[in-house]
Amino acid sequence: MSPQNTPHAPAFRVAGLTELDRLALAFAELASEAGRAIMDIYGRDFAVRTKADASPVSEADEAAEPILISGVEKLLPGVPIVAEESVNRDGLPMVGETYVLIDPLDGTKEFINRNGEFTVNVALVRNGRPIVGCVYAPAAARMYTGGETARLAAVVPGARVADTDSRAIATRAYPEPGLTAVTSRSHTDERTQAFLGRLPLAGQRDAGSSLKFCLVAEGQADVYPRFGPTMEWDTAAGHAVLRAAGGRVLTPEGTEFLYGKMAEGFRNGAFIAWGGAPHLG
Repeated sequence: MSPQNTPHAPAFRVAGLTELDRLALAFAELASEAGRAIMDIYGRDFAVRTKADASPVSEADEAAEPILISGVEKLLPGVPIVAEESVNRDGLPMVGETYVLIDPLDGTKEFINRNGEFTVNVALVRNGRPIVGCVYAPAAARMYTGGETARLAAVVPGARVADTDSRAIATRAYPEPGLTAVTSRSHTDERTQAFLGRLPLAGQRDAGSSLKFCLVAEGQADVYPRFGPTMEWDTAAGHAVLRAAGGRVLTPEGTEFLYGKMAEGFRNGAFIAWGGAPHLG
């Protein structure tokens, strides 16, 4: 399952990459291609329909997902893929210890509202942990990757990531004046506010999609609490980036936040993403 031994993994400009870093950047190549398809639709009128769970899905979700699935199948032949729109159409697949999670357009509401805060998410999960991830915000041309290390690059939709310079990112030490929290633009609730009320906060900001994990990963925020429901494909890629940047994702009780919840339909419980040591209160 080594991407270095397949013809589909490009040679990247960053020296000294590990196998997991190379796979993260290979995921990024796919996300860039999917991002071009998304932005082609974003620039014109597009159709939106409502799924059975009352959430919206756009043409862009359905255009991007086949690009990602096809690319992952070439990179990691035989590895099960759990992709949001495929699950909605065909039902839940069976997975083992290793599988890939795909959200072709995380933050569909942000896409519909045209605020730019939507992402393409691809992650590899092994033994319950997301060990490789890519989060791409095509409207902002920001590509986050996480393997052994976390990196950020400016990537125009459709551009080759292999030709793009990137920089390493890492979580920051908690500032003495207090923590900066990042919360969901669309899903903040009373439990979130109660949790934040117990923290030594200096500031709070809102963001859409998996960008909340990435803001913590690059040291622009310190904590991201989420008590409302999410799916594994919503969180795994951002979790992988944050993990590679030195952060942690825990349950509110302080245990490790794990994946592979087939019995729950890949639905997550509550979690707290931390840039440093947790303040569990």
